[in-house]
Amino acid sequence: MSQITVEDVEYIAGLAQLEVDAATKARLTEELGKILGYVAKLNELDTRDVPPMMHALEMRNVFREDEAGPSLPRDLALRAAPSHDGQYFIVPRILDTDEV
Repeated sequence: MSQITVEDVEYIAGLAQLEVDAATKARLTEELGKILGYVAKLNELDTRDVPPMMHALEMRNVFREDEAGPSLPRDLALRAAPSHDGQYFIVPRILDTDEV
């Protein structure tokens, strides 16, 4: 198992700007030591014939093609709006400017 010290945990906590009590420091020292031990064990594996990859599973685009289709009728769309003028949605003003 890789050795990590309480000082290492304090240093990491300082980088993360965290205040950690003594009990948590002891627990993190043990947990981080186990994690580093596991990583060291993984480093023992022969990966010369394993191609580098970004993901363990093949990634593919699941989006459909962008095709024009019929629009929702205006009156049906406006029916669900909290506020409208019969032609447009009415929304709160978000810019403090007279420019449009």
